Amino acid sequence: MDFMTDRDVQKYMEDGYVVLDGLLTSQECDELRQRMAEIVDRMDVPEHCRTTFSTYHDEQLKTQGNADYFITSGDKIRFFFEKGVFDDKGEFIVPKQRSLNKVGHALHAFEPLYKKVTHSPKVQGIAKKLGLVNPVILQSMYIFKQPGIGGEVTPHQDATFLYTEPLGRVMGLWVALEDATVNNGCLWFIPGSHSNSGISRRMVRTPKGTFPLTDFIGREQDYDEGKFIPAPVKKGGVVLIHGEVVHRSAENTSEDSRHVYTFHVMESQDTRWSPDNWLQPTEELPFPALYTK
Repeated sequence: MDFMTDRDVQKYMEDGYVVLDGLLTSQECDELRQRMAEIVDRMDVPEHCRTTFSTYHDEQLKTQGNADYFITSGDKIRFFFEKGVFDDKGEFIVPKQRSLNKVGHALHAFEPLYKKVTHSPKVQGIAKKLGLVNPVILQSMYIFKQPGIGGEVTPHQDATFLYTEPLGRVMGLWVALEDATVNNGCLWFIPGSHSNSGISRRMVRTPKGTFPLTDFIGREQDYDEGKFIPAPVKKGGVVLIHGEVVHRSAENTSEDSRHVYTFHVMESQDTRWSPDNWLQPTEELPFPALYTK
């Protein structure tokens, strides 16, 4: 039996997202969390997080270091922190494991457990069921949504950051490694918003030698709060996210974390990946094909 049914496909096409239970077993979720705990345990804190700032110039250098660290992370495993987890000397003021916002963006390439999940028969089956001919993996992230401090993610469309011509070629797979609930910051969607009218905002690389390294063209629309519908998902379930559907998540005010492994795939057949996107394939890591082991 197909993991994804015809009804699921229909819901994804109509709403721009669908929740599928049971992509991973509880044990597989725990293994991915355990592996991430080991990675975090061994992490070196990036230099730009460790500097003490005094002047405006220093502050600028920090911002620049941060931006550079982000924009070159597509083929690496890097660490991105919540606000206010370091003191002015760059030392942790919260436990290390509780300090992170996310780890990205190449877990799918360099971490065997994450690679296995990304290329799993169920994931390949989802892509085939949706008719993807030559899907490639763009990026992956582990998102922590820490208890009490896990920040809000404001309404957005993934195509703002991962732009293709034509649009509609990118899909996110958002795998819950713990229950994602209304209390701990699950996703919220505006159903059907992927078929409105493309995107109103794009994040682009700026010309070489200029700062900041990325900029936004256009602006995010104002969305009616009342149109957002929550999409809670049980541990081991996955949410498929159309690149143009509007979604957000609230801050995590609960005492439970909300760990997620998420990655994006793109149908590469007859698709142009924008050279202006922050994320670019590199010699070390061309976008890997989903259907090869």
